Parts: sequence; structure tokens; C-alpha cells
Amino acid sequence: MNKKIIITALVFGIIAIIFGAFGAHALKKVLTADQLISFETGVRYQMYHAFFLLFVGMTNIIPESKKKGVYILTLIGIIFFSGSIYLLTTREITSIDITSIAFITPIGGMLLILAWVILLFNILSKK
Repeated sequence: MNKKIIITALVFGIIAIIFGAFGAHALKKVLTADQLISFETGVRYQMYHAFFLLFVGMTNIIPESKKKGVYILTLIGIIFFSGSIYLLTTREITSIDITSIAFITPIGGMLLILAWVILLFNILSKK
């Protein structure tokens, strides 16, 4: 499980760097300032959670069974939160309109918060 978590973290980190560079260079010319700020928010949270997953994959503080739950919540959370932000901010360019399911953005955020809370409770309950 640890190797899977670490590989996922590294892939998310690579994608965040690529999207960050893409946003700073290519999208800067076609997005409004507000759209660019939102896009960068998606990139930033994706990178934060790539580091979070690296920590989870490398620590022995929490049991493997809890790591799996934190991993799944973080994985879905990043896809929902950052992924929906990417699609919402670039919908005029991509013609992919997900405004009808934009509610997945806050759901993704809640999943990310829940992953952190589960990690916290597991560390606090460790003897």
C-alpha cells in the first residue's frame, strides 16, 4: 500500500507542476485573471495533497488499514476538487461544461478535510 500511495503522490506532484507551468504560460493568455487564480488554486491544493500523500505513504504512525482510507479520500478529493476547478476554469476553451455538477468541488474539499481529520485522530490515538 505504501508504494501505491507514494507513486500516486509523485504522479499528482508531476501533474501539478505541469499544470502550474501550463497555467502560468499558455493559459495566461486565454483566461481571465479570476479564472487563472482559480486554476492556480486547483494546482496549489493538488500539490499540497501530493505532499500529504507522500507523508502518509512514508509514515508508520498510522495502521495500514487507516492509510487506505486516507488514501482513497485524498485521491477522490483531489480529483473532485482540483479536477473540477480545472474543468470549470477552462470550459470556454475545452467546451467541457460541468457547471451542472460543480457541486463536486466542495465535496472534494470535504473529502480532503476528512482525510486530514482521520490522520489527526489516528495520530492522537496512537500510544
